[in-house]
Amino acid sequence: MPMPELNKYPLLFSPIKLGALTLPNRVIMGSMHTGLEEERGGFKHLARFYADRVKGGVGLIVTGGISPNRAGVTVFGGARLSNVFHIARHREITQAVKSEGGDIVMQILHAGRYAYTPFNVAPSAIKAPINKFKPRALSSRGVERTIKHFVKTAVLAKKAGYSGVEVMGSEGYLINEFIASQTNHRTDKWGGSFDNRIRFPKEIVSRIREAVGPDFLIMYRLSMLDLVDGGSSWDEVEQLAKDIEFAGADVINTGIGWHEARIPTIATMVPRGGFAFVTKRLMGKLGIPLITTNRFNDPVDCEKALQDGCSDMISMARPFLADPNLMKKAQEGESENINTCIGCNQACLDHLFKRKAASCLVNPRACEEGKWFDASQQSSPNGKKVAVVGGGPAGMSCASELASLGFSVTLYEQSQELGGQFNVAKLIPGKNEFNATIRHFSNRLRDLGVDVRLNTKADVELLKADGYSNIVLASGVLPRALKMPGADRPEVVSYLDVLRGKVSVGKHVAIIGAGGIGFDVADFLTHDSDAEGFHKSWGIDESLTTRGGLVSSSRKKSKRSVHLLQRSPGKPGAKLGKTTGWIHRMTLRERGVQMWGGVTYSKLDHEGLHLTHLEKGDLILQVDTVVVCSGQVPFAPLEEGLRSSGITVSLIGGASNSKGLDAQRAIREGLKLATKLATKLAAELEAL
Repeated sequence: MPMPELNKYPLLFSPIKLGALTLPNRVIMGSMHTGLEEERGGFKHLARFYADRVKGGVGLIVTGGISPNRAGVTVFGGARLSNVFHIARHREITQAVKSEGGDIVMQILHAGRYAYTPFNVAPSAIKAPINKFKPRALSSRGVERTIKHFVKTAVLAKKAGYSGVEVMGSEGYLINEFIASQTNHRTDKWGGSFDNRIRFPKEIVSRIREAVGPDFLIMYRLSMLDLVDGGSSWDEVEQLAKDIEFAGADVINTGIGWHEARIPTIATMVPRGGFAFVTKRLMGKLGIPLITTNRFNDPVDCEKALQDGCSDMISMARPFLADPNLMKKAQEGESENINTCIGCNQACLDHLFKRKAASCLVNPRACEEGKWFDASQQSSPNGKKVAVVGGGPAGMSCASELASLGFSVTLYEQSQELGGQFNVAKLIPGKNEFNATIRHFSNRLRDLGVDVRLNTKADVELLKADGYSNIVLASGVLPRALKMPGADRPEVVSYLDVLRGKVSVGKHVAIIGAGGIGFDVADFLTHDSDAEGFHKSWGIDESLTTRGGLVSSSRKKSKRSVHLLQRSPGKPGAKLGKTTGWIHRMTLRERGVQMWGGVTYSKLDHEGLHLTHLEKGDLILQVDTVVVCSGQVPFAPLEEGLRSSGITVSLIGGASNSKGLDAQRAIREGLKLATKLATKLAAELEAL
């Protein structure tokens, strides 16, 4: 039994008073829209989702954004709390959370010009660069009505059983749009001077306080670093914070960056706790607690930020998708078993942009807690032996889930370490978080008693001899070979050999294939241009002396000449994740990488790579290295031999289908197959 780690995290697990609430630790689960808010019956699922996080040690939760009126929803049909008929479904959430001993506050979010509807409104009729709909400027009466809507929603939230509200004043939403001069061109009392521009948030907070009384928590999300031209100066941020405290807020949360900012703020390449320095600048200036946020995913980093005086509290959101028991594990001495959020956005934010409920790449159970076979109800040994061949994401997922469901599992991995493609991905600059996923799965497999056999190449005879009831092939993929004249020349190399340092790469490079792997290889080969670190490369003012926190980027063009080539026409990287694809494209463009779409390859010879471009015609690229990233093919050499022997075989991950393969699908397929086998076994036992 691990020893409790309270001494390891003395500040993290010290109680703190927020208004009338006393919280057991210094971490809150920050606001995170899941998409369940808009699904039929979604509030019931949300209640389970939030309650599970309280069971896992979270003391205070902030909901996803709930609009105070129709104009403020983020999308058509977006969640609102604007009349008494909405209260009942919210009570499902508050009752579930409070029954587990937790507290929950509701975020009031008016999307302003970010509302993706033709009915959006803003302080001025200025279209957002990330929205096709131009907003209507609120009239003076409209401003007053909107304030009243905020107040009414706060009162309804109190009646619904929430312990408080968070007023969303950052990320470029409506309140933030009133504060910034670039989006507020009004000439009435709500525009012009800074004092006039901050009148809107001050009125909202003070009137909410008057309406809800002293014992209802008011949290204000303040944009401390806008990261857009015309954003607030630090003096203005400090003044607003003091005025919001005076207006009646109990605590101030940190907001970083508008959604239209061309700087990543939560993606995996952002250093852990990379914006804590911003909140630290405000510490000691107020009489109420401050919360810092963005890219905290580990209790060690949270404790360090508290010890360094960066804030009074830490907000984490996505890490509780990855592991609902994060706080409990830290408190009970099991930090090494935390399923760490890797900041990929693939299954959470990218899902939301597709109007799908959020999930998590490393935890497919997230937001679907009631869908899968419950290991707590079926964890006793069932006598069935299963072999899993391949220790990559799919294999590790399937083996751990099967073991948790009572199967006796042996996992065969021919290399000396678990991880599969993750061991390649973690070599990409900014993707070292994959180490945490390998660590989590390795520890889970050990704790569940899985017989992990490294350096073991499974074959048909070996698997037949051990009497397995099922064999799962998760043996992965192989790189697709390049087929054209000259493909056998020495300058043609595989992306695997490049990333593993097995080949020397020249100064002039062509990368064939502009999918995710191609972009990763281009990043790997040009990372020399970002030697000064994340903040300087992206032009973030760490001194906080410039308006909006922007300075010139220190990023330089790479010393390598790199061409990233794509067969299909159109913009290379168009199929990358919605929330991170732009980051990769911008990074490579600024490093001087030439990205080509609509290319066909003729041959490679002593002159170079001969190709035809849709617009530029026939060309010869004089390159000394050609890196092949043109796809993958399934690798399942044991399938035929096992099936012919009458053994039940299942294929998952790349071994099943390499098209569109990613870690999200691989891990999910591991869970899905384990659930299928457990359900089938349960039905067979019941039939007996």
